[in-house]
Amino acid sequence: MPKVSPLAPKSYPDMPEVAGVELAAVPAGIKYKNRDDLLVAVMPEGTTVAGVFTSSKMPGAPVDWCRSILENGEARALVVNAGNSNVFTGKAGNATVRATAAKMAQEIGCRQKDVFIASTGVIGQFLPPEPIEAGISKAMGQLSSAKWVEAANAIMTTDTYPKYATRQVMIGGVPVRINGIAKGSGMVAPDLATMLSFIFTDAAIPSSILQTLLMLGTRDSFNSITVDSDTSTSDTVLLFATGAAMRQAEEETGTDWPPIKRAGDPRLREFRAALHDLMQELAHQVVKDGEGATKFITVTVNGAASHQAAYRIALSIANSPLVKTAIAGEDANWGRVVMAVGKAGEAADRDKLSVRMGGIDIAKNGVAVPDYDEAPVAKHMKGQDISIEVDVGVGSSSATVWTCDLTHEYIAINADYRS
Repeated sequence: MPKVSPLAPKSYPDMPEVAGVELAAVPAGIKYKNRDDLLVAVMPEGTTVAGVFTSSKMPGAPVDWCRSILENGEARALVVNAGNSNVFTGKAGNATVRATAAKMAQEIGCRQKDVFIASTGVIGQFLPPEPIEAGISKAMGQLSSAKWVEAANAIMTTDTYPKYATRQVMIGGVPVRINGIAKGSGMVAPDLATMLSFIFTDAAIPSSILQTLLMLGTRDSFNSITVDSDTSTSDTVLLFATGAAMRQAEEETGTDWPPIKRAGDPRLREFRAALHDLMQELAHQVVKDGEGATKFITVTVNGAASHQAAYRIALSIANSPLVKTAIAGEDANWGRVVMAVGKAGEAADRDKLSVRMGGIDIAKNGVAVPDYDEAPVAKHMKGQDISIEVDVGVGSSSATVWTCDLTHEYIAINADYRS
């Protein structure tokens, strides 16, 4: 087992049940030995779904499948395997996806287009359907509403720790839960990251509104992280809403709640905030498990011409190997930050540029601050949480992205990945 990242959470939440969701994690032997590598989740009729996927022009067969069925807006099951991404596998890859959907649909008596599928792992190797089909059969006898931690462990590849989070909020006086799991460690960059994330709630929310909420949340979470600037072929984020908590409340009280018809419904205010917060927490967990990471870096750009410009400049800093290696070496080399701003291709005023690290002013109005003392900045660089702030002096827009440092261990992990 790889050494656990020094940035791993110091504690984990107790994961409550989400009404209507049952999970199982089993060993299918797809790549790994003596560990669970197949996740199955089953949900009740009436479950709605939303999804966002990789922007890669080389998507895997599971991504194509999920995109093709997403417009139905309904889901009954999720099947995820680790160890083989089923990418660049041609017609055989598509056949494995169809066989997986058919097997799962047969087991629970639903339509194949209600079965969502995701895979993560090595690219370009044939993924036979038989281990997955056998794993599904095994999983059906182990379904439980409590296996959230097992589910998070089953989808890991080079991850050093499982990633999960939970929230509880009220919608119209009804308590609802949101549970999320994720995996990701390398090949992480927008859009989205080498990253799978599955979020479940027992709220009753139409699929079109779920889609809006998911896309808004993704912008400031999964699409604002980077480990190595490489975009995966398999990125998938799915949000499922069973509606079971709302239906149960209606049965117990005899009250019919008016349906939610728009994302801006005031009853969703608390839910929207909690979903956004949970997604951001999962995204941060992915970066903190970046391959070889020892530092968690927050890059904020202010004074840009637009949010998109600020975002691109922030990514230019966050993706710079020179910036990331300087931080790994605990070197307060702010000249590399200036370099990264300049190469971003977005408007920036050299003579108004300011740079801060750890909340300490380093440069203002295009020059180093008078009597700049590097000692407190150097002390900040020795910590695990590093902050970089830049004002480019041309507007009022801002953006924040998160990344990690680049160490020798990143090379070691990826040089040995297929063995």
